[in-house]
Amino acid sequence: MNTQSIPVNTPNESAPRFLQSQNVARKMSSREIAELTGKSHDNVLRDARILVAGGVLKTEETPYIHSQNGQTYPEFLLDERDSLVLVSGYDATLRARIIDRWIELESKPAFDVASLNDPKVLLALLTDNVRKVVHLEADNTELTNENQLLEQKVCADAPKVEFFNAVTVTHETYSVGEAAKLIGTGQKRLMDFLRQKRWVTLRKNEPMQAPIESGYLTAKLSTFEHPENGKTTVATARVTGKGLTKIRAMWAAREADLLGGVS
Repeated sequence: MNTQSIPVNTPNESAPRFLQSQNVARKMSSREIAELTGKSHDNVLRDARILVAGGVLKTEETPYIHSQNGQTYPEFLLDERDSLVLVSGYDATLRARIIDRWIELESKPAFDVASLNDPKVLLALLTDNVRKVVHLEADNTELTNENQLLEQKVCADAPKVEFFNAVTVTHETYSVGEAAKLIGTGQKRLMDFLRQKRWVTLRKNEPMQAPIESGYLTAKLSTFEHPENGKTTVATARVTGKGLTKIRAMWAAREADLLGGVS
């Protein structure tokens, strides 16, 4: 009989350890990867989001509830394949820690049912489940309201849809340099503008998650051999047709603001 995985949060809110039967796929959280590698969880999330956007990772971002403050935060639950792909660009020492952890997970027995006799364990599981139920109910209410607003907006925007699709719907993507030429500026100026608008990261010019989710950018992944870190994956921003339309509008508004400030 299959058993469900039960994440147990330690008092210092470190990443959960998953003890499961051989019939249930084991998972490693992005929080645990951050803990094992010494990287910040935000950086691990960023790396995972880039690989998900490029179709390299098969997992999806999921929420977890902090056991102490009750707040909801994002994380990834990764199988062995995805966790090793995620850390493939890290140095050998950090990759070894993840591999050692998977060996440890595979050697652990199934969840000890006897631990359910401990009142503290039962209370922790009950509290966690109640929080999840409350969170799901709140999400359902919010989703219902969003759907109603979306239906109203679809009706109001119907006359604009045909024109919008003719301009923005295309499978072609553009480099930042090509997009810059199409709107009549230089690549460096446009890249500075995209950093200012938080479309790309400040240091590496990698696409941010928000414009990717909005359909404005895609991430083109490429791999190279770093002399110190080994095999490293980088993401280059590509502008979609929808993104080009949005950038043109933002750039026109920027120029109008600049002209308006000239006396």
